[in-house]
Amino acid sequence: MDRSAMDGYAVRGDGPWRIVGHVAAGVAEPGTLEDGEATGIVTGATVPVGATCVVRSEDAVVSGDRLEGPAKEGRHIRRTGEECKPGDQLLPAGIVVDPAVLGLAATVGLNRLTVVPPPTVAAVITGDELVHRGPSSPGRIRDAIGPMLPGLITRAGARNGPLTHLRDDRDALVKALKETQAELVLVSGSSASGPADHLRAVLTELDADLIVDGVACRPGHPQALAQLPDGRLVLGLPGNPHAALVAFLTLGVAAITRMRGLPLATLANIAVPGGITCHPTNTRLVPIRLTAQGAVPVGHDGAAMLRGPAVADALAVVAPGPSEAIAARLLPIDPGARPWIL
Repeated sequence: MDRSAMDGYAVRGDGPWRIVGHVAAGVAEPGTLEDGEATGIVTGATVPVGATCVVRSEDAVVSGDRLEGPAKEGRHIRRTGEECKPGDQLLPAGIVVDPAVLGLAATVGLNRLTVVPPPTVAAVITGDELVHRGPSSPGRIRDAIGPMLPGLITRAGARNGPLTHLRDDRDALVKALKETQAELVLVSGSSASGPADHLRAVLTELDADLIVDGVACRPGHPQALAQLPDGRLVLGLPGNPHAALVAFLTLGVAAITRMRGLPLATLANIAVPGGITCHPTNTRLVPIRLTAQGAVPVGHDGAAMLRGPAVADALAVVAPGPSEAIAARLLPIDPGARPWIL
């Protein structure tokens, strides 16, 4: 049914008009107007049959039952079907259900939506050398990966599962992977090939399918992705903090995005006026700041360093090559950010 978009007077034809009544909110049968007639009306109320426009209260001049004011055919009337018609697709599959989507669903009378729920992501932090409170000390290193992961997981659109700290113990890792109830399990500090790195051997023991066994990127190349027989995914993050961040932002965010039923984002391109040195065989991920001229590296980009990513706007994805790159793609450091359109 056609409804008023303003408080004022529903009128028929040209003025002046004679005021014959009032339509309150919620009235199902507002009646019919004849030429030269008007009726008071509130925003959202059904307009009477025959109404040609609504004169806003602030534009109305009323003297007794006589109304004058500007009238334009169809003005301030919300017509039935002007936003959507039967058979229209209101929203595509895969859209994130945000407050505006919920409001639209309510507008068309839906009480329930079928959705893909966010996955739960658990984390297992391994390392005999790690301390989890206070500063580092001789032979010990403060864990920087554990504090990063909950926020990264949430911003990527997933739910946080348990975060567990383990010593470098193969049996303990087997037990943790068997018992952790999450669709995706992140394991940091055990994905390389050193004597204390047990992840790949444990995945073999658990009959996991190793989908990704290292990535040709710097930092972050020891990362791994596997699927356990029950369908759960295991993502191996390097033990160096910047490398672990890169692995999460690339492989981790990609896995979570697909688990949410969403397409992977296309990364924007940006100029690098000063150039960035390429690696001969691997893709580099370099912390940069965005300026009016393009991307500017911020430095402090070693595998163990977070100083660069902490002040960067994004990571520049620099393809391998023999010299320097003057353009790169942009990977958001905030996994919840929409990719830039430049």
